[in-house]
Amino acid sequence: MLMVFSGCASEAQFKSKLGKILEQVQTQGSPLSESDISRGLKEALTVGISNGSAEASKQDGFFKNELIKIVVPPEAQKVAETLRKMGMGKEVDKFTLSLNRAAEDAAKKSKPIFVKAITSMTISDAVSILKGEDNAATMYLQRTTNDDLFKTFFPVVDSTLQLNKATQYYSDLVNVYNKIPLVKKVNPDLKEYATQKTIDGLYLLIAQEEKKIRKDPVARVSDILKRVFGQSGN
Repeated sequence: MLMVFSGCASEAQFKSKLGKILEQVQTQGSPLSESDISRGLKEALTVGISNGSAEASKQDGFFKNELIKIVVPPEAQKVAETLRKMGMGKEVDKFTLSLNRAAEDAAKKSKPIFVKAITSMTISDAVSILKGEDNAATMYLQRTTNDDLFKTFFPVVDSTLQLNKATQYYSDLVNVYNKIPLVKKVNPDLKEYATQKTIDGLYLLIAQEEKKIRKDPVARVSDILKRVFGQSGN
Protein backbone atom coordinates (compact mmCIF):
# COMPACT_ATOMS: atom_id res chain seq x y z
CA MET A 1 0.00 0.00 0.00
CA LEU A 2 1.31 3.41 -0.83
CA MET A 3 1.07 6.69 0.96
CA VAL A 4 -1.03 9.43 -0.66
CA PHE A 5 0.91 12.41 -2.09
CA SER A 6 0.07 15.79 -0.57
CA GLY A 7 -0.11 19.29 -2.02
CA CYS A 8 -0.83 20.21 -5.61
CA ALA A 9 0.99 17.35 -7.29
CA SER A 10 0.30 16.82 -10.96
CA GLU A 11 -1.61 13.83 -12.27
CA ALA A 12 1.69 12.30 -13.38
CA GLN A 13 3.01 12.50 -9.80
CA PHE A 14 -0.10 10.80 -8.50
CA LYS A 15 0.38 7.88 -10.87
CA SER A 16 1.40 4.69 -9.07
CA LYS A 17 4.80 3.22 -9.78
CA LEU A 18 3.01 -0.08 -10.03
CA GLY A 19 0.70 1.35 -12.62
CA LYS A 20 3.70 1.93 -14.88
CA ILE A 21 4.34 -1.80 -14.97
CA LEU A 22 1.46 -2.36 -17.36
CA GLU A 23 2.89 0.21 -19.76
CA GLN A 24 6.44 -1.11 -19.59
CA VAL A 25 5.78 -4.83 -19.76
CA GLN A 26 4.20 -4.45 -23.19
CA THR A 27 7.59 -3.41 -24.57
CA GLN A 28 9.63 -5.97 -22.61
CA GLY A 29 10.83 -9.20 -24.19
CA SER A 30 8.91 -11.27 -21.59
CA PRO A 31 5.62 -9.49 -20.84
CA LEU A 32 3.74 -10.34 -17.69
CA SER A 33 0.24 -11.75 -17.97
CA GLU A 34 -2.60 -10.45 -15.84
CA SER A 35 -2.35 -13.71 -13.91
CA ASP A 36 1.34 -13.01 -13.19
CA ILE A 37 0.49 -9.51 -12.06
CA SER A 38 -2.29 -10.78 -9.82
CA ARG A 39 -0.05 -13.42 -8.28
CA GLY A 40 2.75 -10.92 -7.72
CA LEU A 41 0.46 -8.37 -6.11
CA LYS A 42 -1.11 -11.00 -3.84
CA GLU A 43 2.31 -12.22 -2.80
CA ALA A 44 3.46 -8.67 -2.09
CA LEU A 45 0.42 -8.04 0.08
CA THR A 46 0.93 -11.35 1.90
CA VAL A 47 4.57 -10.50 2.61
CA GLY A 48 3.55 -7.07 3.86
CA ILE A 49 0.80 -8.51 6.03
CA SER A 50 3.09 -11.13 7.56
CA ASN A 51 5.76 -8.58 8.40
CA GLY A 52 3.31 -5.95 9.59
CA SER A 53 1.35 -8.34 11.79
CA ALA A 54 4.54 -9.76 13.31
CA GLU A 55 5.83 -6.27 14.05
CA ALA A 56 2.57 -5.11 15.62
CA SER A 57 1.93 -8.19 17.76
CA LYS A 58 5.33 -8.41 19.44
CA GLN A 59 5.81 -6.83 22.86
CA ASP A 60 6.10 -3.06 22.48
CA GLY A 61 5.10 -3.39 18.81
CA PHE A 62 2.58 -0.62 19.38
CA PHE A 63 3.88 0.95 22.58
CA LYS A 64 7.37 1.82 21.32
CA ASN A 65 6.41 2.71 17.75
CA GLU A 66 5.48 6.37 17.77
CA LEU A 67 3.73 6.04 14.40
CA ILE A 68 1.07 3.70 15.76
CA LYS A 69 1.28 4.07 19.55
CA ILE A 70 -2.22 4.45 20.98
CA VAL A 71 -2.58 7.44 23.24
CA VAL A 72 -5.35 8.72 25.44
CA PRO A 73 -8.57 9.19 23.42
CA PRO A 74 -8.97 12.73 22.05
CA GLU A 75 -11.97 13.45 24.27
CA ALA A 76 -9.87 12.46 27.30
CA GLN A 77 -6.72 14.46 26.50
CA LYS A 78 -7.75 17.19 28.87
CA VAL A 79 -8.41 14.54 31.50
CA ALA A 80 -4.84 13.26 31.21
CA GLU A 81 -3.34 16.76 31.27
CA THR A 82 -5.34 17.74 34.32
CA LEU A 83 -4.55 14.54 36.21
CA ARG A 84 -0.83 14.88 35.49
CA LYS A 85 -0.97 18.35 37.05
CA MET A 86 -2.62 16.70 40.07
CA GLY A 87 0.34 14.32 40.45
CA MET A 88 -1.32 11.30 38.81
CA GLY A 89 1.07 11.00 35.88
CA LYS A 90 2.04 7.41 36.75
CA GLU A 91 -1.58 6.34 36.63
CA VAL A 92 -2.00 7.92 33.19
CA ASP A 93 1.15 6.14 31.98
CA LYS A 94 -0.11 2.78 33.26
CA PHE A 95 -3.31 3.26 31.33
CA THR A 96 -1.48 4.12 28.11
CA LEU A 97 0.77 1.05 28.41
CA SER A 98 -2.22 -1.22 29.02
CA LEU A 99 -4.02 0.25 26.01
CA ASN A 100 -1.10 -0.65 23.74
CA ARG A 101 -0.74 -4.13 25.23
CA ALA A 102 -4.35 -4.76 24.23
CA ALA A 103 -3.56 -3.68 20.68
CA GLU A 104 -0.53 -5.98 20.53
CA ASP A 105 -2.63 -8.94 21.66
CA ALA A 106 -5.37 -8.21 19.14
CA ALA A 107 -2.86 -7.88 16.29
CA LYS A 108 -2.03 -11.58 16.67
CA LYS A 109 -5.48 -12.36 15.25
CA SER A 110 -5.13 -10.21 12.15
CA LYS A 111 -3.20 -12.27 9.60
CA PRO A 112 -5.91 -14.86 8.72
CA ILE A 113 -8.42 -12.07 8.05
CA PHE A 114 -6.05 -10.24 5.72
CA VAL A 115 -5.05 -13.45 3.96
CA LYS A 116 -8.71 -14.29 3.36
CA ALA A 117 -9.22 -10.91 1.70
CA ILE A 118 -6.17 -11.42 -0.51
CA THR A 119 -7.23 -14.95 -1.45
CA SER A 120 -10.63 -13.60 -2.49
CA MET A 121 -9.06 -10.93 -4.70
CA THR A 122 -9.90 -11.43 -8.37
CA ILE A 123 -7.54 -10.78 -11.24
CA SER A 124 -9.71 -7.77 -12.05
CA ASP A 125 -9.24 -6.48 -8.49
CA ALA A 126 -5.47 -6.92 -8.75
CA VAL A 127 -5.19 -5.16 -12.11
CA SER A 128 -7.42 -2.31 -10.87
CA ILE A 129 -5.17 -1.88 -7.84
CA LEU A 130 -2.12 -1.98 -10.07
CA LYS A 131 -3.54 0.73 -12.33
CA GLY A 132 -5.02 2.70 -9.45
CA GLU A 133 -3.78 5.61 -7.40
CA ASP A 134 -1.06 5.23 -4.82
CA ASN A 135 -3.46 4.28 -2.04
CA ALA A 136 -5.51 1.78 -4.09
CA ALA A 137 -4.26 -1.32 -2.26
CA THR A 138 -4.72 0.30 1.14
CA MET A 139 -8.28 1.21 0.28
CA TYR A 140 -8.95 -2.31 -0.99
CA LEU A 141 -7.89 -3.88 2.32
CA GLN A 142 -9.76 -1.28 4.34
CA ARG A 143 -12.88 -1.92 2.30
CA THR A 144 -12.65 -5.72 2.59
CA THR A 145 -11.21 -6.29 6.07
CA ASN A 146 -12.13 -3.46 8.44
CA ASP A 147 -15.47 -4.91 9.56
CA ASP A 148 -14.09 -8.43 10.10
CA LEU A 149 -11.07 -7.08 11.94
CA PHE A 150 -13.29 -5.01 14.20
CA LYS A 151 -15.52 -7.97 15.04
CA THR A 152 -12.49 -10.17 15.75
CA PHE A 153 -10.46 -7.58 17.62
CA PHE A 154 -13.20 -6.13 19.81
CA PRO A 155 -13.52 -9.05 22.26
CA VAL A 156 -9.72 -9.49 22.36
CA VAL A 157 -9.19 -5.80 23.09
CA ASP A 158 -11.97 -5.85 25.66
CA SER A 159 -10.53 -8.92 27.39
CA THR A 160 -6.96 -7.60 27.41
CA LEU A 161 -8.01 -4.17 28.61
CA GLN A 162 -9.71 -5.83 31.55
CA LEU A 163 -6.83 -8.24 32.16
CA ASN A 164 -4.30 -5.40 32.16
CA LYS A 165 -6.69 -3.28 34.20
CA ALA A 166 -6.75 -0.58 31.51
CA THR A 167 -10.52 -0.33 31.75
CA GLN A 168 -10.23 0.10 35.50
CA TYR A 169 -7.42 2.65 35.14
CA TYR A 170 -9.39 4.64 32.61
CA SER A 171 -12.62 4.54 34.59
CA ASP A 172 -10.77 5.56 37.74
CA LEU A 173 -9.00 8.43 35.98
CA VAL A 174 -12.17 9.67 34.32
CA ASN A 175 -14.20 9.35 37.50
CA VAL A 176 -11.61 11.41 39.41
CA TYR A 177 -11.69 14.01 36.66
CA ASN A 178 -15.49 14.08 36.50
CA LYS A 179 -15.59 14.98 40.19
CA ILE A 180 -13.66 18.19 39.55
CA PRO A 181 -16.12 21.12 39.77
CA LEU A 182 -17.27 22.70 36.50
CA VAL A 183 -15.47 20.30 34.14
CA LYS A 184 -17.22 18.77 31.16
CA LYS A 185 -17.98 15.13 31.98
CA VAL A 186 -16.21 12.40 29.96
CA ASN A 187 -17.56 8.97 29.06
CA PRO A 188 -15.25 6.29 30.54
CA ASP A 189 -15.92 3.70 27.77
CA LEU A 190 -12.92 3.21 25.43
CA LYS A 191 -13.20 -0.27 23.81
CA GLU A 192 -14.36 0.91 20.38
CA TYR A 193 -11.66 3.58 20.27
CA ALA A 194 -8.89 1.09 21.15
CA THR A 195 -10.16 -1.47 18.64
CA GLN A 196 -10.24 0.92 15.67
CA LYS A 197 -6.85 2.43 16.57
CA THR A 198 -5.39 -1.08 16.56
CA ILE A 199 -6.76 -1.67 13.06
CA ASP A 200 -5.50 1.69 11.81
CA GLY A 201 -2.02 0.92 13.16
CA LEU A 202 -1.92 -2.38 11.30
CA TYR A 203 -2.88 -0.73 8.02
CA LEU A 204 -0.04 1.73 8.48
CA LEU A 205 2.55 -0.99 9.16
CA ILE A 206 1.44 -3.04 6.17
CA ALA A 207 1.59 0.10 4.01
CA GLN A 208 5.21 0.56 5.04
CA GLU A 209 6.03 -3.04 4.14
CA GLU A 210 4.39 -2.69 0.74
CA LYS A 211 6.36 0.47 0.09
CA LYS A 212 9.60 -1.36 0.83
CA ILE A 213 8.76 -4.03 -1.73
CA ARG A 214 7.95 -1.42 -4.35
CA LYS A 215 11.03 0.69 -3.69
CA ASP A 216 13.71 -1.75 -2.48
CA PRO A 217 14.86 -4.66 -4.65
CA VAL A 218 16.28 -6.41 -1.56
CA ALA A 219 12.77 -6.64 -0.12
CA ARG A 220 11.54 -8.66 -3.11
CA VAL A 221 11.91 -12.12 -1.67
CA SER A 222 10.71 -14.24 -4.58
CA ASP A 223 11.05 -14.49 -8.34
CA ILE A 224 7.50 -13.33 -9.02
CA LEU A 225 7.98 -10.23 -6.87
CA LYS A 226 11.22 -9.45 -8.70
CA ARG A 227 9.48 -9.86 -12.08
CA VAL A 228 6.40 -7.79 -11.24
CA PHE A 229 7.99 -5.05 -9.18
CA GLY A 230 11.28 -5.00 -11.08
CA GLN A 231 9.48 -3.88 -14.24
CA SER A 232 9.02 -0.36 -12.91
CA GLY A 233 12.67 0.46 -13.32
CA ASN A 234 13.52 1.24 -9.69
